[in-house]
Amino acid sequence: PLQQLQPKTVPKRFGTSQRKPREPQVPKSLIKEIFRHFAKMPITRDVFKVVEKCSERYFKQLSDDLEAYTRHAGRKTVEKADLEVLMRRQGLVTDKMPLNVLIERYLPLEYRKLLIPIAVSGNKVIPCK
Repeated sequence: PLQQLQPKTVPKRFGTSQRKPREPQVPKSLIKEIFRHFAKMPITRDVFKVVEKCSERYFKQLSDDLEAYTRHAGRKTVEKADLEVLMRRQGLVTDKMPLNVLIERYLPLEYRKLLIPIAVSGNKVIPCK
């Protein structure tokens, strides 16, 4: 009365993962460093988790808005003008506070050189348009 057991067939995996691809994220250490810079006080882990979630939602909304502005203009590349329009709508850029002032105030020199045209010797303007 012993019956032979038949082996079960298991579908083979072909090297593809069943997980959903993860979206790129801003590093936690960068979020923590930025928040500590502006808060200037220690924070608990619970607070940091909330700050992390809020910053993730903020950057997701920011990228969606930039994508919408770019598509509306009929382009496939985000330009400085798109970011300026977004910052104007957020109230960060005004007539009294232009984008160049924000760039000079908050970005390091190497980024400022890339974003703000500078006249150098030989009457050349960097960055070239």
